[in-house]
Amino acid sequence: MHDAVPLIEWVLTDGRMQGLKALTDGLGPRLRDAGVPLMRLRMGMRTTHPLIAAVSYIWDPDGTDDTNQDQLRTGHGMETRTTYVGSPMEIIATSQAPYRRRLDDSLGPDDHLVLHELRDRGASDWYGRPMPFATGSFGMVIFVADGPGFSDADIALLDTLSDVLAPVVEARRHDHLATAIATSYLGPRTGRRVLDGQITRGDIETTQAAILFSDIRGWTALNASEPPDRVLNIANRYFEVMSDAIDGSDGEILKFMGDGILAMFPADGTEAGKVQACRAALSAAQAGLGIAALAELPVPFGTGIHYGALLYGNVGARERIDFTVLGQSVNIAARVEAFCGRLGAPILVSDTVAQAVGQDMVHVSTEPLKGLDAPMPLFAPARI
Repeated sequence: MHDAVPLIEWVLTDGRMQGLKALTDGLGPRLRDAGVPLMRLRMGMRTTHPLIAAVSYIWDPDGTDDTNQDQLRTGHGMETRTTYVGSPMEIIATSQAPYRRRLDDSLGPDDHLVLHELRDRGASDWYGRPMPFATGSFGMVIFVADGPGFSDADIALLDTLSDVLAPVVEARRHDHLATAIATSYLGPRTGRRVLDGQITRGDIETTQAAILFSDIRGWTALNASEPPDRVLNIANRYFEVMSDAIDGSDGEILKFMGDGILAMFPADGTEAGKVQACRAALSAAQAGLGIAALAELPVPFGTGIHYGALLYGNVGARERIDFTVLGQSVNIAARVEAFCGRLGAPILVSDTVAQAVGQDMVHVSTEPLKGLDAPMPLFAPARI
């Protein structure tokens, strides 16, 4: 019989204070030192993310690429992939019960390829368990043995540890869910602020940034002439194009607004920071056009950029708030973009941005902007 107490104490003290990768890496050798013939340990769970369906953490000292990653991510649609269909993991997910398979000569063509691959590496036993969560979801823990395989005492210890691990993994899953939701809906910088506790209405700071507005030209006509599913597909393709461009220039999308995008490129308040932010925003606008051409995006779009002070933080009602940007600089950026269609320019920037970027710019027009005492010169890059 194994003494489970030291392992349980470690999981509930030092282990639970670490990330799941560190927990997995710490528990594997401790089980080995305790006399369990463990060669591979994997803990996984479902998550909520637009691109990722599940994440796993693996301890496997003699493993290959998947064990060198902090996190093994599985995309949506895994239920249809050959790596999952018929696998022991599918069996556990379907039955919600433990599953064990000796990796000996009894393995045949009906056994999943992963079991054959592990046996070829010297594994002798595969044992996995679901870890039920209070929310109705579940995680999964998988133990793979070498040598003689797991004894009855080993299995009893692994069962006990699985029950202890379940609430620890569930707590980490909530962290994953919160981070995924915050970053997916708010962006990485803004999402991090919310997770760090900036959630009170009126919790606002004044900052400097380049503001980028972009939207599809002829959106109203497109909706009138095309079926809704095609319009939605075009909008999503446009959002993806601009998201790639903005992310690639270290900007952050704050909002998708109908057919439009509001993004910011933060600065540190210095002249050098201003130049860097304006150049990044212009680079994103130019990259967007390039990506759109390569992707054969079927609609034109315009992008306007301005730089200035803005309010960044929480506004709204008592129980429904929004993390956004406000201020004259934001209004100017939107109004600059509104001239793209009339002036036939895919990118327009304010005179403030044109002076900051230090690149060849062409004066397109000088136009009155609502809220400004004097007309503003508008510029376009000499080379798109």
